Amino acid sequence: MTQASTDKQPGKKVRRMPWIMGGGLVLVMVAVGLYFVRSSSGQAEDSEPTETVECIPVVITHPEKRLFERTLVTQGNVEAKYVALVSPRIPGILENIAVEEGDVVIAGHTLLFQTDAVKLEQAVLIAEHDLSVVRCAQRQAEANLEKVVADLHKGELDYKRFERLMTHKATTQDVFEQQESRYQQQQAMHKLAQAQVALVVAQLHQAEAALTIAQKDLSDTTVIAPISGVVSERFREPGEMGTPGKEVIKIEDTSLVEVCAFLPATAYREVIVGQTKMRVTVLGIDLGEQTIAYKSPTIDSRLRTFEVKSLMQDPPVGVAPGAMTQIAVVLDGRETWGVPVQAVQIRNGQSVIFVVEGQSVRKKVVETGYTQNGWISLTQGDITDSHSVVTLGQYQLDDGAPVSIQQGEK
Repeated sequence: MTQASTDKQPGKKVRRMPWIMGGGLVLVMVAVGLYFVRSSSGQAEDSEPTETVECIPVVITHPEKRLFERTLVTQGNVEAKYVALVSPRIPGILENIAVEEGDVVIAGHTLLFQTDAVKLEQAVLIAEHDLSVVRCAQRQAEANLEKVVADLHKGELDYKRFERLMTHKATTQDVFEQQESRYQQQQAMHKLAQAQVALVVAQLHQAEAALTIAQKDLSDTTVIAPISGVVSERFREPGEMGTPGKEVIKIEDTSLVEVCAFLPATAYREVIVGQTKMRVTVLGIDLGEQTIAYKSPTIDSRLRTFEVKSLMQDPPVGVAPGAMTQIAVVLDGRETWGVPVQAVQIRNGQSVIFVVEGQSVRKKVVETGYTQNGWISLTQGDITDSHSVVTLGQYQLDDGAPVSIQQGEK
């Protein structure tokens, strides 16, 4: 009995196995179906358009009408317009130098220095004595001429009397010829006396000229300031030998100075004397605009540069000859609309800016000109101060991009 019942139990388990396997398969299929349904619904939700659009933050500014200029920036120097390098007029020992560096001198009045004058003083005395001797000789020659004139007059009367006697046969031919010869000799003596007077007069002029030269040489030992100004350098000391052509004193007139600079030859045609301006700064002192008063008539063939100068009367304190200058020569200028330099980009070989219109931007092609103080001129592009130009954030933009304005530059 027991054995029989034991054999029946395994048979029942075998009959139930197909039902269990079929139910498990149904559950798996249901789970897979649910998974695909959920995946499809998720994809459908993801594919729906998002209502919120992300805006690009930008900073804007308004164009301004400014004067844009094309300039040449260079360095130059301040120089005195009038400079005198004073040397002795005649050689000699420098006996006295009356000025020091920094002294103010006046033309025609201030004594600069003196050279040894003893020899020249003696030369003047000798010339004066020579002139006195010639004047004495002149008086002697004139007195002799007066005597000869008197003798000639008497000889002429005697000759005419003997001529009348000869006409009336009251004298011999020999006596008449002797009287005639005496009269001719007196005429010759008169001419000689006149020549002697003329010679003495010429000698007198020569002696006067020699005296003038000696006096001039003596006066040249004392050298007076040729121009008004300031003694900027002193090259010699008393006791040294002074020689013509070797400077002793340098004088500079600091009341009238020149601002000098050299420009490239390419700008030669554009620089016009009396019209072209240049802005000058000396040691931090702004001297404003100066008009070019001089342009070199030639271009240096080695350096390919030319010199320009402007004049300045009574420069301010601190501006002195020798100072370095910062110069900006204005070659061209025009007033036009401009924007900050960073607002302009190069895209596809064109200069463009982005203008805010409503909540988005529009790309505009422009043509640019001169750059000055961080701004660039717009020569074409129909831009005015009514536009809002993007100056920060523009590198992320394209035409029609939505934007949000963060702040506006002033």
